[in-house]
Amino acid sequence: MLWLSLLCAVFAFVSVILALKLILIRREIKCICLQFSDRLKPGNDTNTLISVSPYDPCLCHLAQSINIQLKILRNERRRLMRGDTELKDAVANLSHDLRTPLTAVCGYLELLERAPKSDAAQRYIDIITERIGALCSLVEELFSYSVIVSPENYVSAKRLSLNTVLEQSIAGMYAVLKKRGITPEISMPDTAVIRTLSRTALSRIFENVLGNAVKYSDGDLKITLKDSGEIIFSNSACTLNAVTAGRLFDRFFTLQDGKKSTGLGLSIAKILTEQCGGRIFAEYDKNILSIHIAF
Repeated sequence: MLWLSLLCAVFAFVSVILALKLILIRREIKCICLQFSDRLKPGNDTNTLISVSPYDPCLCHLAQSINIQLKILRNERRRLMRGDTELKDAVANLSHDLRTPLTAVCGYLELLERAPKSDAAQRYIDIITERIGALCSLVEELFSYSVIVSPENYVSAKRLSLNTVLEQSIAGMYAVLKKRGITPEISMPDTAVIRTLSRTALSRIFENVLGNAVKYSDGDLKITLKDSGEIIFSNSACTLNAVTAGRLFDRFFTLQDGKKSTGLGLSIAKILTEQCGGRIFAEYDKNILSIHIAF
């Protein structure tokens, strides 16, 4: 009986040791998870690596492997950030450089308009003027994008009515919508939906989304503002599909029938919406494109 008691005591002692080790291992794994999540947070560019207690070689090896991948990830992140900054600077410089010669061309076209010319020459001048106008719009859109994505570009916010700003934006785009044969169906609550936002940014968001409807709508547009602060722009869009609808917010993405655009309209709307603390996304179902904006 003595040897059985000793065996039970040894077994109990080993069980306690293993249980303690398991508790320590679980605690270290939890610590690794917390440190890993902290290192992956946006804006966390610290060089601090993951550390664990040295008593378990396997956990040390795991932490070392994660640290190697973290270093690779940080280097890639910095490379991408440098590339993104260089792209923004290039877009800003290119659009700025193009504005000066375009302004000069527009000036000479105005002078040419006043000079005597044949009907054929006038027809060619009208075509050139139309193309130059489209090019000026594209350059201005590129310049606006480069300004909006700059970190220092922060616009002050104040309390405003989503109803009022949406109505003003629709009124401002009404002539363009009518030219495309689109009569918007508008639904808004009777009470004002108040949010603290930038009026300039909000107007630009609505204008860009409405501009997207002008490009891709089959002739209809339904605009709904909910009490919750969600705005939905819905229209038929047979030229789209689920894949292309999901890419509408990508920079420089256009369809063949949107070739006169830079494809920056909805990308700018997404950036501004997120800067204002909101959310914007697209849904496509049964040939209906819906752009949802929520503040």
